[in-house]
Amino acid sequence: MLFHSTRGKDTDKTFEEVLMQGLASDGGLFMPDSWPQVDMDHLKNLSSFLDVAKYIVPMYTGSSFDNKDVEKVLEKTWHDFEKKELIETFDIDKNLTVLELFHGPTAAFKDFGLQLAAAFFNKTLQVQNKTAIVFGATSGDTGSAAIDACKDFDLIKSFILIPDGNMSEIQRKQMTTVNRANVFPISVNGTFDDCQDIVKKGFKERSFLREDQYLLAVNSINWVRIIGQICYYFFASLKVNKFSEPLNFSVPTGNFGNVFACYAASKMGMPLSKIIVAVNSNDILDRFFKNNDYSKMDVTETISPSMDISVASNFERLLYDFYLNRDSKKCSDHYTHFLNNGIKIDEKVWKKSSELFLSYCINDDSTYECMQHFSENFNYIMDPHTAVAAKAAIKLNKTLSNKTVILSTAHPAKFPTALENAGINLDNIPKNLEKVLSMTEEDYKLSVSEDSIFNFIKEKNK
Repeated sequence: MLFHSTRGKDTDKTFEEVLMQGLASDGGLFMPDSWPQVDMDHLKNLSSFLDVAKYIVPMYTGSSFDNKDVEKVLEKTWHDFEKKELIETFDIDKNLTVLELFHGPTAAFKDFGLQLAAAFFNKTLQVQNKTAIVFGATSGDTGSAAIDACKDFDLIKSFILIPDGNMSEIQRKQMTTVNRANVFPISVNGTFDDCQDIVKKGFKERSFLREDQYLLAVNSINWVRIIGQICYYFFASLKVNKFSEPLNFSVPTGNFGNVFACYAASKMGMPLSKIIVAVNSNDILDRFFKNNDYSKMDVTETISPSMDISVASNFERLLYDFYLNRDSKKCSDHYTHFLNNGIKIDEKVWKKSSELFLSYCINDDSTYECMQHFSENFNYIMDPHTAVAAKAAIKLNKTLSNKTVILSTAHPAKFPTALENAGINLDNIPKNLEKVLSMTEEDYKLSVSEDSIFNFIKEKNK
């Protein structure tokens, strides 16, 4: 399996090259040359997440690693999860199930993709006798998951930009209390989009790198993160109904990586009815799926901060594969003019959306209402991101067939203010979250300027 860019100028890349490069040199995102197809009869006989991963991951890694080496890596990849199966399910009723993806060390779904990426980062660096810098921006959970996944690998230094905004104290402290020599949490006076722009420029210029050193992408532009998420869609389907009928998945999303992983799983053969794209007041995705309007607007702060994003990076992958039939020239043209004109595709092509996608936009008041509804009626406490997906599933229920799985992407304890404002008491807080609240923060405060940030990285990268 080789990979290529959505914009057409970066092709014939191996798994290892895609892993270590992250963003394509032409500004596009990497995609597999074709979608590998699963053997459903084989999958039905598997029993654990690791078994599923050992089947799925090698479908993408063969250009760089033999299967035995991959299996050895996977044996040690997912660690410090509180649940033996890594995920849990909670049945609300016969048609609605919550899929809990927050039982990893940082209590968020991003542990799945980032632990996989980090394991392969380290494997490659050891083989090549090189070092690397992780450089990323976070709107909530990516930074803590990236830091935790990489902190034990001495060959990797992590520089994570933490923007001003309303991420919770626990989310921030998960990054600023690690206190490792290879971890550098950087607090900046800007938005997530400001930070993301600096990260993208850093990947383009690479001025702070030493010779023969890698710069690693941990945001969901990195294809390997998507692979990790594909695995839990297959395992969830196995766990919920053993693939006996297609499921609906209601996915709270900002950067679209989790939605695209679901789409990718379906392209590989996973039975799928509909994907519900659930967003908060930052509604670029809802505007596209409802009105064919993908245009950037200012970010609005909400109680679901991990979704406070004005541009969904992974949407480019869907546009390229689903709507444009892998026409890289059309994809490149759309993104060349995106900031000024937005993206509006041919109306007949856009109408394909209804084959697979539904979308719903939820404001903060409705999010609180949903949290209260599930707490009072089902004794189930959910975080605000999960509530966005749950509300969307309820609102769209009459248009759906088959069971709907709501993705629960973060532990509710990460959002104590939201719980308090909703009048919800949470008795059980994971020990790893409770611990960080009493720890002293150690971060680096810099202006939202590429010069100050790039110079800082250069200084710490000696």
